[in-house]
Amino acid sequence: MQPVANKPLEAPLVKPRLGSIDAYRGLVMFLMMAEVLELRKVAHAFSGSQFWSFLAHHQSHVEWAGCSLHDLIQPSFSFLVGVAVPFSIASRIAQGQSRFRMLAHAAFRAIVLVLLGVFLRSMYKKETYWTFEDTLSQIGLGYVPLFLFGFTKQRWQWAVLVVILVGYWAAFALYPIPADFDYQKYGVPANWQFHYTGLAEHWNKNSNVAWAFDRWFLNLFPRPQEFLYNSGGYATLSFIPTLGTMILGLIAGGWLKMAGSPWKKVVWFILTGAVLLGAGLAAHEYGLCPCVKRIWTPSWTLYSGGWCFFVLSGFYAVIDAGGLVAWSFPLRVIGANSIAAYLLAHGPNGFIVRSSHIHFGDACFDIFGKAYEPFVAGATVLVIEWLVLYWLYRQKIHIRI
Repeated sequence: MQPVANKPLEAPLVKPRLGSIDAYRGLVMFLMMAEVLELRKVAHAFSGSQFWSFLAHHQSHVEWAGCSLHDLIQPSFSFLVGVAVPFSIASRIAQGQSRFRMLAHAAFRAIVLVLLGVFLRSMYKKETYWTFEDTLSQIGLGYVPLFLFGFTKQRWQWAVLVVILVGYWAAFALYPIPADFDYQKYGVPANWQFHYTGLAEHWNKNSNVAWAFDRWFLNLFPRPQEFLYNSGGYATLSFIPTLGTMILGLIAGGWLKMAGSPWKKVVWFILTGAVLLGAGLAAHEYGLCPCVKRIWTPSWTLYSGGWCFFVLSGFYAVIDAGGLVAWSFPLRVIGANSIAAYLLAHGPNGFIVRSSHIHFGDACFDIFGKAYEPFVAGATVLVIEWLVLYWLYRQKIHIRI
């Protein structure tokens, strides 16, 4: 890794903005914002419908091991943070910024992201809720090293990725399995179906090394009562393998930024995605490491990273290599202002619905019947939020950190 020096760097050529990155980011943010459609409620009203059941499944996180479309939101967001780093560094060098100034900005961005994640997790609490499993906090905790890795050659980035995944795997594998552990005391129901045995037991919910760390770390912060467990099994230390996901994005961004045939890049993305996805599945199926998003196991980093390469290859092939851009405009509107979209997804939904009831009556969303009311209300919120983002887009207002 090159040392940080307080001197201007030679400005590289900055390439035009890639529509595929904004479109992919827009899809990710759309899926997050689309939680307001509440497809699970509609599926419950039509309990015999495979169609609504399918949609509801892919708008929900799986309980532990496995993957739904919804589970790919956070790794995609993290991956795209990495993709943007080579372009961000090139842009700042072109502006004549020193490496020290860029590092200071990266540190500031990291702090803001961590605290913004804490703020969003505290919105419906009575006091500041100190927890660091929010997507923004996880990205913030790993952002400074990610930025520094952006100055290294790709072979070192691959090497760091291997060290992170093997080291994190070893930390779990070497942590002693608790004897006669009271799972119910720590939020795991008696009928929990993901109690692994053998090597995989080291990754069981709320009895692993990441949980043990949080039992110490989170109780250093003021809180109304002692922290015992996270009900979803999420953990602060997941930022370490999340950094691995961001490094995969950093590698992809480096490939995008290089000169060369766009179609060769598409092939490389597809091949890399296939290898990563296959490696993650193999680690899970052979009991080496379960594929669990909630604690971001190394196998999850590989598996979800494979999907990220596949999706990016699709957007890049169609939009940037193939030149078919116009269809992606609604997604690019969202992707160009991802922080604003993230805040909208966590903010005004209830206000919009309540205001609609006040001004248009209690039955304003009941136009297709009670069963569809949550869906119609959510669709209304989604349209309004997109229009807000469209206005910001037209005004060239972009919320940056």
